[in-house]
Amino acid sequence: MKLKNRLLTAFFIIILVPVLLFSLFLAGVNSYQLRTVEQIYGVEDLQELFYGTSIQFFDSMTESVQKEIEKAAAEAPDQFTDSKYLEEWNEKLRERHSYLAVRQNGEIIYCGIESIPLKLLGQLPDYNESTRFSDGGIYTGQDTKCLLKQHDLKFSDGSEGSIFIITSMSMRLPEVKAMASEMLIAVAVILLLTAVVLTTWIYHSIIQPLGLLQKATREIKEGNMDFELEVQDTRDEIGQLCMDFEEMRLRLKESAEEKIQYDNETKELLSNISHDLKTPITAIKGYVEGIMDGVASSPEKLDKYIRTIYNKANDMDKLIDELTFYSKIDTNRVPYVFTKINVASYFKDCIDEVGIELEAKNIELGYFNYCEEDTLVIADAEQMKRVINNIISNSVKYLDKRRGIINIRIKDRGDFIQVEIEDNGKGISQKDLPYIFDRFYRTDSSRNSSQGGSGIGLSIVRKIIEDHGGRIWATSRESTGTVMHFVLRKYQEVIYE
Repeated sequence: MKLKNRLLTAFFIIILVPVLLFSLFLAGVNSYQLRTVEQIYGVEDLQELFYGTSIQFFDSMTESVQKEIEKAAAEAPDQFTDSKYLEEWNEKLRERHSYLAVRQNGEIIYCGIESIPLKLLGQLPDYNESTRFSDGGIYTGQDTKCLLKQHDLKFSDGSEGSIFIITSMSMRLPEVKAMASEMLIAVAVILLLTAVVLTTWIYHSIIQPLGLLQKATREIKEGNMDFELEVQDTRDEIGQLCMDFEEMRLRLKESAEEKIQYDNETKELLSNISHDLKTPITAIKGYVEGIMDGVASSPEKLDKYIRTIYNKANDMDKLIDELTFYSKIDTNRVPYVFTKINVASYFKDCIDEVGIELEAKNIELGYFNYCEEDTLVIADAEQMKRVINNIISNSVKYLDKRRGIINIRIKDRGDFIQVEIEDNGKGISQKDLPYIFDRFYRTDSSRNSSQGGSGIGLSIVRKIIEDHGGRIWATSRESTGTVMHFVLRKYQEVIYE
């Protein structure tokens, strides 16, 4: 979720969730408390429940009890002079927050509560011979407001009497008080829960990712590029920022590793160049000193010394040329000139060219073309010749048999041609085989002065082949020989209809 949408969601949650939860709570509590009031007080019309001064509500609270008292007074009025009997009725009324008072011949013979003011007792209505309860009025005074109900009766001795039901109207029902306190508690709990939920949500969606991002920044500042930033959600701005930061870390790590590798390779290159240049220079110096000292006393010996010096100088020239080309290819500054090349004629010319040199070294060269005569590829002729020469030179370097053999096979592979250059040299160990195309990699056996090599020949080959859209690999068996394989895509005419 976008950060803007999160903020809008939080805004509406703050407003709507408390209102919704409070409404649901109020509806539930209100329904529960109303049912409780109905059961306790026997009141059916609860419309006036929450109006504390409602006469109708307080009147209905004692309605059922007053009907029972009317019936009992009609059947046995003298019972209402018995204090124990009156106490039973008073207990029923007390459950409804009302009290009973009985008057006989103008005197109060029973009062169900001591806290009723004396002024109220003195203002009770006179006997009016009513056979049913009637409202005796509302008394207000001394911080007390009461609803009076009066029922007149005659005792068996002919004396006049009145039964009063007194209901305090200045108090709130316990259920109403409980509901009010529950509402206050509910408001506090709802607001607290909303705050906790929002805080937790914001913490996990904003604060926590920012904390991880800060920690990752600190790790990178201290040079630790291996610290991985785990991105939980990439759908919002912070998640995308973390993802971009993680990508930046990986690139920085890759750049740092490449720099370390480049520095190591540079050091290795300098070491290799020193070694490879020192070997022919030492030989040249030795032969020159021999000539200067007169060791080459005969014309044949002198000619041999001069030819050796020439060959060593050629080796140095090839090495420098290889290093110069490598610097270009490493920075992608090789000017490829791609043209359509006929496979059969091109490789035939290459074989004829290298065949003379191999024949002089007593190496047998075999050539087998299994492609159609009109097969074409798109390639740079000069750079492909460099590929073939580098591979063959590498094969010659490691030939250890008395009779050396190099075979070149051209095979049709559908949309590609596959070139195989096989030798019967010493082979490459399986542990070295995956790395022979890496820059500056040389097997241990190639560090002798007779073979030399800068360790970049095969890396140049791989780079040229890949720039042609092909790929190269090798198979080898120790003491048997090595086969270099590479593929090039065929040229195909596109016919538009």
